[in-house]
Amino acid sequence: MKGVLFAAALLLTPALADPPFTVAPNLFATARPDDLGLKPEPGTQTFTIFRAGEGTDHYVNGVVLIGFKGKLYAQWQASAKDEDAPDTHVVYSVCVDGEHWSVSKPLVSSSPGRMKTSGGWWTDGKTLIAYVNVWNPDFRTGGTAQFVTSKDGAHWSKPHAVTDTHGRPVQGVIEQDPHTLPDGRIVTAFHLQPGLIATPFFTDDPLGLIGWTRGQMTNLPHQGLESRELEPSWFRRADGCLVMVFRDQENSFRQLASQSCDRGTTWTTPVLTAMPDARAKQSAGNLPDGAAFLVNAPSGAKRRSPLVLTLSNDGAVFDRAVLLRAGPPPEPRYSGLYKRPGYHYPKSVVWKGALWVGYAAAKEDVAVTRVPLTGLH
Repeated sequence: MKGVLFAAALLLTPALADPPFTVAPNLFATARPDDLGLKPEPGTQTFTIFRAGEGTDHYVNGVVLIGFKGKLYAQWQASAKDEDAPDTHVVYSVCVDGEHWSVSKPLVSSSPGRMKTSGGWWTDGKTLIAYVNVWNPDFRTGGTAQFVTSKDGAHWSKPHAVTDTHGRPVQGVIEQDPHTLPDGRIVTAFHLQPGLIATPFFTDDPLGLIGWTRGQMTNLPHQGLESRELEPSWFRRADGCLVMVFRDQENSFRQLASQSCDRGTTWTTPVLTAMPDARAKQSAGNLPDGAAFLVNAPSGAKRRSPLVLTLSNDGAVFDRAVLLRAGPPPEPRYSGLYKRPGYHYPKSVVWKGALWVGYAAAKEDVAVTRVPLTGLH
C-alpha cells in the first residue's frame, strides 16, 4: 500500500523545473570506467593521513579538511570494525605541509551507546570550531550537532549544542562543509529529525554556533525516515544564486540540485541534473577566482571510482573535468559492515594555493589529494 501511495504522490508532483546547471555532453567517457577518459592535472599529489593496521581502528569515513593558522586539519569518524557501530567516534590529525600528518587523536570523548560522527569545521581565522554529530541510541531517528572550540587547534572547550534563533538546539545533524557568502552569511544543511530530512540552513553568526535559521525547501516525495535528498553540498553561480547538490536515494545515479537566489532563505524543489553520481556524499564549492567545482565519483552506478573534479567558470555549465583517483578502486583489507571498494565521501578545501580533497579509501584509510590551482583556471 505504501508503494501505491508513493507512486500516486509522484504523479501529483508538479512538473520539474529546469535544473540549476548542465553538464557538457560526452564529458565523461563511460566506456572507460577506470578513468572516464580523464587525466590528472599536472602536479596532483596524493598523501595518506591514516592507514588501518593491526591494533588500529579498521573503519573510517567522513573525512573533512580545514586550514587554520598555517596548518591543515583533518577530522573523520572511526570505529573498531563496522560502519554505524555504537563505538563510532571522531578523531583528527594535523600537518603543516599536507604530507606529514600527526598521529590521530580523539576530538571529543566517547559516549557509551551514542554514536558520534564528523560534522565538519568552521573558523573565523581566530577560533577553530569543530562540529560533532551525536546520534540517538536508535541512530535511524537522527541526532543533534554539538561544537567544540579552540584557539590553538590543540586545546578544546567542552561540547555545546548548535542552536537556532531561539537559542534551542537544532534538532538535526549538521552537514560537513558550510560555506560563506560574500557578505559573511554561512550556509549549510542539517538532516532533521525524525530521521534524516535534508534541509538548508543559514546563520549570520561569524562563528557558526548560534542563530541557525531553516531555509524553506519542499523535499521530494519519499518513504520512511530519510528524505530522497541526502548529504548536500553547495556552490555559488556567477549570477549570485546558490546551488545545493544532493545524493539521490532513488537510485537515479545522478545528482539532485536546488537553487536559492535570496541568500539561502528559499530554495526550489530539488530536480534531477545531468551530473552522474555513485549515490554518495560529494563536495562542492568555489575556487578563489569564482569558478564552481564538484567532486564526486561520476560513474553513474554504485561504483565509487574514479574520483573526479568537475569545473565550471560560471556554475551554469560544467565543461571541464580532471582525474583525482583512478580505478580499479581500492579493496578493503579487513572485514566490516558496509565496507566496499572505492573512494568515499570526499570533502574539499582551498589551502596554500591548491584544492585539497579528503576522503576514505575502501572505508579503511584516510587520504588527501592535492591539486594545484594554477592549472584549474
